[in-house]
Amino acid sequence: MGEYHIGDAIKGMVNKSNLRNGVRAVQIEEVWEQLMGKTISKYTDKIKIVNQTLFITTHIGPLKNELSFQKVQIIQRINEAFGEKVIREVVIN
Repeated sequence: MGEYHIGDAIKGMVNKSNLRNGVRAVQIEEVWEQLMGKTISKYTDKIKIVNQTLFITTHIGPLKNELSFQKVQIIQRINEAFGEKVIREVVIN
């Protein structure tokens, strides 16, 4: 059995488990304001990832409409920020 650094072991465990989506959602929440701006960030209630689908929850009707028009840009911005295909679809609730 080979030697591993603790960081590599944790990354391996996260990648193989269901924790990956939760970790990605937290990472997206951390950069959400930078990606989407202060106003959108302020009124976004929840962000969740399930099977490369980003679920965005907000209680503001006009924001739901605006985010619906920006789905392609949201996917591009997030995937670009992470340097890999993290999100394939966006659902606005």
